[in-house]
Amino acid sequence: MNRKLGIYSSALNFVSVFAFAVSMLFKSNYWSYFSSMFISFSFVPMICSFCFFAKEDKKSAGYAAMIFSAVYSVFILMVYFAQLTTVVHEKLTFQAASLIDYSNFGLFFNYDLLGYGLMALSTFFIGLTIEVKTKADIWLRLLLLIHGIFFISCLIFPMIGLFSADSQSSEWVGTAVLLFWCLYFIPVGVLSVLYFKSRTV
Repeated sequence: MNRKLGIYSSALNFVSVFAFAVSMLFKSNYWSYFSSMFISFSFVPMICSFCFFAKEDKKSAGYAAMIFSAVYSVFILMVYFAQLTTVVHEKLTFQAASLIDYSNFGLFFNYDLLGYGLMALSTFFIGLTIEVKTKADIWLRLLLLIHGIFFISCLIFPMIGLFSADSQSSEWVGTAVLLFWCLYFIPVGVLSVLYFKSRTV
């Protein structure tokens, strides 16, 4: 069961990240929000599966990764569920829209960045638990560990006001950053599937 959960959740994560990238290219906010929720739904069980296969002396790093993934999921689901429900169906005042409408680069946009920063921390810690047996495992471990660097940018960028509703460059910069992230993370899903397929219980 643990091996299958790892395989299926990794595959779903790959599909969700790919769908997110496509929706960004076609500028479909609805589908980008929807697919982002499934990135979260798949990421948590994927991290839990990694933790299950971690050696005993690396379990603490795995537990840290699980907790960070859970907090990431809370922020992400809160942000995108609000976009698909309240923002779409309610007539928001200017003040409310400036806070919770993702496209306004306000509070919920910053929560989103914080969420992805926590995701990066999660991948860093889970990368420490990867047992290397093949070249694919080496690449997976490197990608997960290096992905942890995204934590710094996700934490700092909102604080320095890189993204704001008043900045005309915010939209294209944000899109470029997200597409780069997709190109980076898509291989993680593929390599994770291979990793779990090679595990034995």
